[in-house]
Amino acid sequence: MSERSLNVVAIIPARGGSKGLSRKNVRLLAGKPLIAYTIESAKQCPLIHRVIVSTDDAEIAQVARQFGAEVPFIRPAELATDYASTESVLKHAVEWIEENEGYPVDIMVFLQPTDIFRKKAMLETVVKNLLADESVDSSFVVYPEHKNYWRKVGEEYQRIDQRGHMSRQLKEKIYREDTGLACATRGWIIKEGRRIGSNVVPVMNEDVTSFVDIHDEFDLWLAEKILTEWGRKVND
Repeated sequence: MSERSLNVVAIIPARGGSKGLSRKNVRLLAGKPLIAYTIESAKQCPLIHRVIVSTDDAEIAQVARQFGAEVPFIRPAELATDYASTESVLKHAVEWIEENEGYPVDIMVFLQPTDIFRKKAMLETVVKNLLADESVDSSFVVYPEHKNYWRKVGEEYQRIDQRGHMSRQLKEKIYREDTGLACATRGWIIKEGRRIGSNVVPVMNEDVTSFVDIHDEFDLWLAEKILTEWGRKVND
C-alpha cells in the first residue's frame, strides 16, 4: 500500500462525566473550550485526513463541530464510565467508522484533550514514522526521566528500576509514555484492543510544560498561567 493511499484519522475521546473537574472538556481555558486546543492541533497537521471526537455528550459534540471536528456517532453509555478503557473507546471508534462508512482507518492518531501542550512537530513526526516504515506499529511521545521510582507490592516497597543514586548527568534515563500528546498506531492494532503495538518508535520530548494534564482546578489554573503569563503557545 502506498503512502498516498493510507487513511490517517485522529480520534479524540471526550466524555461528558468528570469527577476531578466538572465539564472539563468544555471548560474555558484562556477564553476557549479545552477540547478546542486539541482539535485545532489535529486540524493543523497536514498528514491527518479526518479529526473525529468520540463523545457521549451533546454539548461536547456541538463544541467539537464548532471547531471543525467530526462527531459521526454518539459513544455508547457503557464506554463513557469511569472504568471504560481508552483502548475500548478507540476500538469502538475505528470499527464504527469502518463498518458504517466503509472508510478504512490505516493509521489512527490518539490525542487526549486534557494534554494541550503539544508541539506541531510531535504530531507530524509520529505519523511520518509510520508512513516511512511499514514495520513500525506505533510511534508516540516520551519524556526522559531521571528520578527513581518505587512501587508497593503487598506490604513491601520495591524499587522499579536498579539505577540507584548517582549524578543526574551519569544516570541512564527512563522514559515516561505520553501517548495523550501524540500517538500514531496502525488501525489493525487498535482493533485488537491495543493502543500500542510491539515495534515502536518513541519521539523524544523535553518540554517541561507538557507534564500538565488537566484533570482538576489546579491543572486548569496552571495551564491558564502558562498560556497567558508565561506565553507558551500551543502547537507552535
